[in-house]
Amino acid sequence: MSDFNQQIIDEFRANDGNVSTAGFGDRLVLVHHFGAKSGTERIAPLMAIPQPDGSRLIAASAGGGPKDPAWYHNLLTHPDVTIETPQGTVDAHAAEVPGPEHADAWKQFTDASPGFADYEKSAGRTIPVIRLSPR
Repeated sequence: MSDFNQQIIDEFRANDGNVSTAGFGDRLVLVHHFGAKSGTERIAPLMAIPQPDGSRLIAASAGGGPKDPAWYHNLLTHPDVTIETPQGTVDAHAAEVPGPEHADAWKQFTDASPGFADYEKSAGRTIPVIRLSPR
């Protein structure tokens, strides 16, 4: 895990989910998942957009990098995850938002934070959106 991610996780846990670093605020969750190859437990701090049905959307932006983040591949292999929120933990199932729904889901990210539009431009790829549905 990177030092930056560890800093975010520590701040999340110390401040009831409010993370001032990089302006995240209270929009983060910690996604506990397993490595696709190693099976090692991992934690990814990710911006999540709550949905009316109780699910949450996360975007595999990798900060605008050209490749999908490792956690994205991990979730495709091991889709059952635990989400850590300020209110507690939730067991969830991860599924990529399919083509016809992707544009609407992605727009929620660009509306929430204009930086996501910049990420998509610099990445040169369609950024996957994942739905985390309670199980």
